[in-house]
Amino acid sequence: MSYLVLARKSRPQTFAQVVGQKPVVRTLQNGLLQNRVAHALIFSGVRGTGKTTLARIMAKALNCEKGEPPEPCNECRSCKEIMAGSSVDLHEVDGASNRGIQEIRELKENIRFMPTSSKFKIIIIDEVHMLTTEAFNALLKTLEEPPEHVYFMFATTELHKVPVTILSRCQRYELKRVAHAELAAHFASLAEQEGISIDESALNMVVREAGGSVRDGLSLLDQVFSYCGENVTGEEVADVLGLVSHEVIADLARALLGKDIATALDCLKKVYSYGMDIKRFINELLAWFRSLVVCSVSKNPAALLDVPADELALLQEVAGAHSSQTLFMMFNQLLEGLEKAAYSARPRFAVEMTFIRAVQVDDVVPVTDLLTRLDDVLAGVVLPQQQVLPVQQAPQAHQQTAQAEQGRVPAISAPPAESQPVPEPEKKKEPESVVAPPQAASPVEQAQPTQEAPREAPVSESERNPPPPQDVGTAASATVQKRDVRKHWPEFSRYVQERIKWMGASLQSASSAVLENGVLTVNYDDSADCKLLGSRENLVQLTEFAMDFFQEELKVAFKVPNSSSCDTDPDSAAAVRQERQKLANDSLVLAAVDVFNGQVGDIRVGPRFRGPLQKKKAEE
Repeated sequence: MSYLVLARKSRPQTFAQVVGQKPVVRTLQNGLLQNRVAHALIFSGVRGTGKTTLARIMAKALNCEKGEPPEPCNECRSCKEIMAGSSVDLHEVDGASNRGIQEIRELKENIRFMPTSSKFKIIIIDEVHMLTTEAFNALLKTLEEPPEHVYFMFATTELHKVPVTILSRCQRYELKRVAHAELAAHFASLAEQEGISIDESALNMVVREAGGSVRDGLSLLDQVFSYCGENVTGEEVADVLGLVSHEVIADLARALLGKDIATALDCLKKVYSYGMDIKRFINELLAWFRSLVVCSVSKNPAALLDVPADELALLQEVAGAHSSQTLFMMFNQLLEGLEKAAYSARPRFAVEMTFIRAVQVDDVVPVTDLLTRLDDVLAGVVLPQQQVLPVQQAPQAHQQTAQAEQGRVPAISAPPAESQPVPEPEKKKEPESVVAPPQAASPVEQAQPTQEAPREAPVSESERNPPPPQDVGTAASATVQKRDVRKHWPEFSRYVQERIKWMGASLQSASSAVLENGVLTVNYDDSADCKLLGSRENLVQLTEFAMDFFQEELKVAFKVPNSSSCDTDPDSAAAVRQERQKLANDSLVLAAVDVFNGQVGDIRVGPRFRGPLQKKKAEE
């Protein structure tokens, strides 16, 4: 007879031999003891956790002739036939290859007859989710009201693909991944039965690679036993399975956290010399840093990490030497870079560049602390002259001089200086955008800080007698000289930085900016540079600054290659545009345009321009 692999040789034959799955086993045993076994059972879970095995044990327990519930005897004729696979009353159907309606019709025809030599007919359908929709529909009525001598048992790895009409007629049992400790004990027992000595590090490697699947682990054990012989060591397991021991991963993590790029690259060289698959290495490294973060933030990491005790102690030692913010930032840097490396044509180069970038991340201070410090500094160093006029006053003066030479009418957009209060001849609220009369201003009026250099209006007949204005916002957009985004982006960044320093610095780190179809798209290479800008409060402020500077109705959006973390709601700053339209169509503005036969110039809604006016109104 050919060699029988461990996965078949050690298949459990009783409930007591099942590895893990204690809640499921207990429920099935109690059902047998109380004679409350459902006519249809469905077992779900990842591969190799015991779905088909439990179905066969249930079939033996239901038809056992000698044993007493809840365990089958494995000695009677029925148990032996089921164990040998020769029972005529047990029908095992492969749902992947017998998935059509015709196979289900034949099955329904077969179950109408009484069992030949057993108490019940047992129908086991493996990978039941592979059946077609027609096959499921043909099974519905029989599954809801089956004959008394028939039990259905289904097994599937993808429960979500089974129709709910089938699930509602079955009693569901969801099998979990087997815990690390239970798998290690089971594999150690099997190795002892086979007369093979295996050390703890080798055993942990096999268990880790099994991923909670008993069958996967047994297949790996077969391979390891064939390679190593009677003595199995961790180094040999790493060689035969192409793995890297956690000591190498731990050394690499220490080097990255210690900013030792030379040691990190040397560890990476060792990993490649082992011939380890790049995706497996990436998963191992990310899993290690994830465990470090868990150890840093959790009071009971053992409940969240299914790892051996010595490995947990090593993780806690490394995590204790660094702050949780530093570990979290390092994890984010590696997650973003290594995911790209997994699909790169030169994965090793991409991994090396990711390591170099990661070690340049210094100890992290929370953003909230930085902003608080920045606000404190700004509150103590703001100079009075910085609040007199907007930053763009000098460029506007040159523009107004040129416009005055062309005979254009000025638009008063600068706020009054707080240090020089402006006398008011009338107790009347002034709008934020006021139009001056067409005649030239007097020297006294020119000295007032609330009014910029005058511009003369054209002397055409149409402007002497203009029609009544319908939409001042539209007229303003037509008369104001707009700025080009690409040409004036550095100037706009400084404009914002003089109002909110960190926001201006973030705009300066943008790779490019484009204004198309009313959307100002700011491009970044790294999502960390724009994530703070994407909050609703900051997006509203940035939209105000952009409208004030470029004098256009626009929306602000952020774009990062291969990432959606900085995506924003385009209507988050809709209130800013509505306020701008409201100011443009204000009754006082319309009256001023009509009385002075003028035009609206700049419309500014930002806090730099609104603040002094609000203070002035409060004093009144």
